[in-house]
Parts: sequence; structure tokens; C-alpha cells
Amino acid sequence: QLQLVESGGASVHPGGSLTLSCAVSGLNADKFAIGWFRQGPGKERAGLGCISSADDSTYYNTSVLGRFTVSRGADKNTVYLEMNNLKPEDAAIYSCAGGNFKEWSEFCSVAPVNYEYWGQGTQVTVSS
Repeated sequence: QLQLVESGGASVHPGGSLTLSCAVSGLNADKFAIGWFRQGPGKERAGLGCISSADDSTYYNTSVLGRFTVSRGADKNTVYLEMNNLKPEDAAIYSCAGGNFKEWSEFCSVAPVNYEYWGQGTQVTVSS
């Protein structure tokens, strides 16, 4: 069982930056890749980026490539989503999730179907 708790959601102006945190805990937590996702009003959940369990390789949805960065803290138990140049369309509930990619542990995916454990989410609002 993996537990994930997001924090850092806030209201920001367009063009602003924000970093979200995902605290990860549980048995064998180090075997799970962590992905970041968002769901805006009336929209489907979308994958943003992820970080692998084996070597911290990262992968991104092309829609946020260059603006969003996923990283892991030195304690290995916190995963961050740094967001820059935020736009009104970035407003959403942001969630992190854990997925066990087993023998493909150097990879991860931005497809929600690959993730088994989910946090509750944190709200990000972008408006002037």
C-alpha cells in the first residue's frame, strides 16, 4: 500500500510559477514511479510528467514540456512538480500517483491507467 499526499496548491497570476509537492510513504515506496496528473473542470484527467523509480528518469506530456519539471527530493520520499509560466488553462486539481513498473523500473508513463495509488489532489487556480 502506498500513501501519497499533495501540497502546495494555490492561486497564482498568469505567468507565475508554483511548485507542488507529493509526499510518498508506505511499504516498498522506492519501487514505485510517481506521476503527476491534473483534471480541470469538465475535462478528463491528463498526465503531465513522471519520474521513474530506478534512476529518476523523467518523461513529460509534450503539452507541458519546457514549462513543467518533475524532480525527487534528496530524501527520496518527496516528488516535486515545478510549474512555470502558468496560464489560465493550467487551472485544475493536481494529483500525484504511484505505479509499479516492475522490470521496466527505469521507465514511467503519463498514462493514468498505469498508476494504482492516488493522492487526494491539490487545487491550482490561475487568474488575474
